[in-house]
Amino acid sequence: MTHQIYSEVTASISELKKNPMAAVDSGEGFPIAVLNRNKPAFYCVPAEIYEAMLDRLDDQELVAIVKERSSEPSIRVDLNEL
Repeated sequence: MTHQIYSEVTASISELKKNPMAAVDSGEGFPIAVLNRNKPAFYCVPAEIYEAMLDRLDDQELVAIVKERSSEPSIRVDLNEL
C-alpha cells in the first residue's frame, strides 16, 4: 500500500532515535516525515514553522468570525461618548 508523504525529507524512527537533532537538521528548516516501517508515523516540524502554522490557524478563525458578523447591523459610536 502506498502512502502520501507531505515532505521532501524523510527519516526513520531508528535515525531519529540515534540522533534527533541530526534528523531535524536534515530538513534544513523544513518539516521531515518520520517513517515507521516505511509509513509516515508523524511529521517533525521546526518550532518556527509550527508557530507560523498556529498563527495562520488563528487568522483563519478570526476571518470566519468576521464573515459571520459582517451581516449584523452596525452601530455608530462617537469616541467622545465612550
